[in-house]
This record gives sequence, C-alpha cells and structure tokens, in this order.
Amino acid sequence: MTGNRRPTIKTVAARAGVGRTTVSRVVNGSELVSADARERVLAAIKELNYVPNSVARGLVTNRTNAVALVIPESESRLGSEPFFAALIRGVSGALAVSRTQLQLMLVRDQAERDQLTESVATRRVDGVLLVSVHSEDRLPGMLEEMGLPTVLAGRRDAGERLSYVNSDNAGGAAAAVRHLLGGGRRRVATITGPLDMDVGRSRLAGWHAAHREAGVPAEELLVEAGDFTEEGGACAMRLLLERAPDLDAVFAASDLMAVGALAELRRQRRQVPKDVAVVGFEDSVLARHTNPPLTTVRQPVEELGRTMARILTDITQHGAPRQQLTLPTELVVRESS
Repeated sequence: MTGNRRPTIKTVAARAGVGRTTVSRVVNGSELVSADARERVLAAIKELNYVPNSVARGLVTNRTNAVALVIPESESRLGSEPFFAALIRGVSGALAVSRTQLQLMLVRDQAERDQLTESVATRRVDGVLLVSVHSEDRLPGMLEEMGLPTVLAGRRDAGERLSYVNSDNAGGAAAAVRHLLGGGRRRVATITGPLDMDVGRSRLAGWHAAHREAGVPAEELLVEAGDFTEEGGACAMRLLLERAPDLDAVFAASDLMAVGALAELRRQRRQVPKDVAVVGFEDSVLARHTNPPLTTVRQPVEELGRTMARILTDITQHGAPRQQLTLPTELVVRESS
C-alpha cells in the first residue's frame, strides 16, 4: 500500500482475489465461503492489518450497526437541560457494550427532518431512539410507516403503539403533592410541563390525584403551564403569585422550572420553605445546588437511556417484539419543603 490510508474491504477483496461480499462473509463468520477463499481473505486481512467496519458487516447482516438518537430540540435546550445529558450518557454507555455507533441528530426544521427521512429511507441506521415526543409530532408515525425499529423516551399517549420507556410521571407527581399536603400546605400550585406532551399531562394528573386523595379542592387557578425551561418556570411562578398571592407551595414538573420558580420567589421576597414550599421533578445535579437544596422526584434518566438502547438492540439484532416499560420514581426530601 502507498501512503497511510486505512485499508478498506475493497482493498482486502482485491488482494485476496475475491468479491467484497466474500470478505464480508469471512468477517462475519458465515459458512457460505470455500476454505480456499477463507484462507486467502484471512491472509489479506493479516497482511493489510485490516479492521472490519460496520459497512463491511452490513453487506451480509443488512445492518449498519448504527442507531440515531433523534432530539427535536434546539442546541440551547440540549445544553441547558440536565435531562438530555443524562439520557445521552445512558444510551451511549449501553450501545458501547454492543459496539453500536450512536448518531445524534437534532431535528429543528424541515431541512433536518428531510435529512432524517433520507437516512431512514436509505437505511443508514438500524433504528431510532426518539426523545421529546409531542402529541402532534409526525416523526413517530413516519418512522412506524417506514418500518424502522423505534423506541421512544416517553410516549405520545396511553394508546402508544411503538416501543417506549417511560418514568412513572403521574405516580411521582402524586407523591410530591402528597408530601406537600401532608406537611400542612393547603394551596399547592403546580407549574406543568407542555400539555401537548404525555409527560406534562401525566404530572398534572398526579397533582389532581393527590388533591382527590386528601379531600382538598384542586383549584384550576393554581395551575400554570410551563415549558421545562428556567425562564418558563420563573414566568409561571410570577403569574401564579399574581392570581393566588396566598399560595403556600408549588410543585414544578421539572427541576429546571423549579429553579426558575425559586428565583422568582426570591425576587418577591418569599422565603422558601417558610412562606412557600417548592418541589421539582427529576433529581438532576441542579437539585443539590439550589438555595435551599431542592426537594424533588428522582427519575432514573440514565437508566431510561440504557433501557431504551437495550430494547432497540433486542429488536434490531434479535427480532424481539415491542416493549413498553415504565420505570419507578422516588421522592427525595430536602430543605425546600
């Protein structure tokens, strides 16, 4: 060979005097190769110091050994929300075990949606992990129609057809509000997630359920929609205080929104938890560093990512059926409540 270019399957095939499919069959241990051809391919691999890649394996297995993690959010959301970092750690760690490549794809506009469609249509990936699922998002339906194995983080609704891994959003929210009501709070507001997402609706359902259990009226004026951002949490807290200045607790459907709520409460000189108790959801790294430290609902985000990757691997490599799992949550009590 000349230069320092890495040898390819084509180089090996030429050196061994066989076709590329034969090289791929040898690489993948197929028995559909003569002993003579196998010996020549192995000798060429050794001589060229060839390292098989996913494309070579794909000629026989019809797999690329690559999956896409699709996040239909902006770079700013990806960088600011601890949820995404923890999820990516879980996914990448699980895929590393099976030597599967991870392609991170942000889908923010039609051009990037078209790029994803092309990747799916040409089978550049074996499957898709899809995050931030909104009820009206056309991506899950498109992937289902194209027959590409897909696993969702969360679900579109209770009748979801695709594989998914979810947290016990309603149960975790109910535990948070039960804790507040059990501590003597009587006007417990909530800052919801986006209500076009099952996660937002489910955490709101948990707020309602805890009020029913306690026999305390769930006042609709104590509900304000948020968007899982710090700014959204602060804005929602401000609106809630305008409508109900005597509220004495708030359950925010994410830690980041709880951080925004805490900032707004400080701005309005409300003491936490003396005047207003605050509970978040996720137990991200933020929760331990707020002032005061945040009571929150722990959801196992890295485990969620690992489980999504495992389910997708089971489907793509072993033909496993659809799986739909819900992971437990746990209330972590700190000084904010």
